[in-house]
Amino acid sequence: MGRAPSIDDDLLLQHLTEVFRHTGYEGASLTALSSASGLHRASLYHRFPDGKPGMAMAVLESVERAFGVILEPLTSTDEPSAAVREMARRVGAFYDDGRLACVLDTMTLRGAPDEIRVRAARLATTWLAAMTGVARRAGASEQEAARRARAALVRIEGALVLARVLEDPADFQLALAELPATLVA
Repeated sequence: MGRAPSIDDDLLLQHLTEVFRHTGYEGASLTALSSASGLHRASLYHRFPDGKPGMAMAVLESVERAFGVILEPLTSTDEPSAAVREMARRVGAFYDDGRLACVLDTMTLRGAPDEIRVRAARLATTWLAAMTGVARRAGASEQEAARRARAALVRIEGALVLARVLEDPADFQLALAELPATLVA
């Protein structure tokens, strides 16, 4: 019988996510990933036989699952403004109200393998589609709904960058507060 893992999978993914969030794919050295997780390199390779690419894919899968929960109100809540407010609340919690960098952004910086970029693009496309859908339910044409969704995502992501650079999450919090007006006005 094998030894029990010394760290639970969810906690391990949280630690790995933070390394990728702060350093990007290329900057996430095995030393940093090992140190953050508290596991030796051999243990990391045991959990992720594909090494760093496998760890990065596991992190993106975890982010996808989180975004499944974040985006859920956009399809399950009848009133579009209420749906967007709840999604915005969940986005805020995911990014610690603007204190955390976007892992999709940092993960796709220089050096990321194509499969990582494709996976991140798929998540962004899913997010855009969900926001387009709620804007359509609010009465926007397909073209206008797509424009609103892109404007909302640009605003969210731009505000995250600004929050990180200025070390002030106020613009991110404002962007989230204004999401209902952006998407369903």
